[in-house]
Amino acid sequence: MSTRTPIGPGATIGIVGGGQLARMIGLAAANYGLKVHVFSPDADSPAFDVAAARTLAAYDDADALAAFADAVDVVTYEFENVPRETAEILEAHAILRPNATALSTTQDRLVEKEFVNRLGIATAPFRAVDTAADLSAALDALGRPAVLKTRRFGYDGKGQRMIRASETIDPAAVMAELGDAPCILEGFVPFAREVSVVAARGVDGAFAAFDLCENEHRDHILAVTRVPAPGLSDATAREAARIAERIGAALDYVGVFAVELFLVREADGSERPVVNEIAPRVHNSGHWTIEGALTSQFAQHVRAVCGWPLGDASRTGGMAVEMENLIGAEADAWPALLSEPGAHLHLYGKGESRPGRKMGHVTRLVPRG
Repeated sequence: MSTRTPIGPGATIGIVGGGQLARMIGLAAANYGLKVHVFSPDADSPAFDVAAARTLAAYDDADALAAFADAVDVVTYEFENVPRETAEILEAHAILRPNATALSTTQDRLVEKEFVNRLGIATAPFRAVDTAADLSAALDALGRPAVLKTRRFGYDGKGQRMIRASETIDPAAVMAELGDAPCILEGFVPFAREVSVVAARGVDGAFAAFDLCENEHRDHILAVTRVPAPGLSDATAREAARIAERIGAALDYVGVFAVELFLVREADGSERPVVNEIAPRVHNSGHWTIEGALTSQFAQHVRAVCGWPLGDASRTGGMAVEMENLIGAEADAWPALLSEPGAHLHLYGKGESRPGRKMGHVTRLVPRG
């Protein structure tokens, strides 16, 4: 099949990863008459519940990966820490969207920031840190406070360590805290708030961005997303979408992705977006689109990876939207949430509720004005 030929209803999308994002992609695919085949090493994967087929195998099992890719029409993934070798095996056997280069660029924080800077887009100042001596030199260059992050595998506050202005540290001990892994030190950005733009790029280069949203984090985990971001200027929203479009084009990206941004307040009151991270997948801050947009991020991703026209990303008319993550035991409030007028509850089918674990979310639509 040509990579430009649309993948029609009745076909099978292969999804690498079996978490809640894969589950919601699978639900969206079913609405289009498509099946999903989920590849995951975890027997309790929530996405297995909605999959027509499953492969239970490790991400480095080359034979299982090849058989999986041969059994589907297109492969995508729900998380960015897919090993490069895994992506290359999949790409040799099937259409992979997004491509392996987009994956490898965004899963390494240093490579990602260098890529974004080459586009002329602002990020936090940064330095590569591989040793204790590198950390000392980077702190001298960037000052404090600063954040030391592993270059790979960190999320929801994992794999990072704040270094405060008043703190006396032993650089070797701090590196040991992060497993002596290759790291990046990021300088402090005096941001007023955190926002994200969730967008999609099609096989033909078509681009569509959802409304810019404001994100509130608690304990390094996204707690609440509000759309539209309150008090944000149209100019800031346009600039955020322009940044996402340039990033998507430079990566030759196909599918949904998110760009997380810091908004820095200038002396004249204007706001300047600074890229924090790129997520090469559907994103937690886009969950509001299931009820709050004419095309959800999950339906949009299915459309994009199948080579279909992108859907309308406009927000449901006249409504402001708030999405609240249900973390750990918060999901136990599901009876009350079901009784709440206007609340839309989503539970992810995870058996064990643990502190810090995303168990579901609830979306509320509110008429504006």
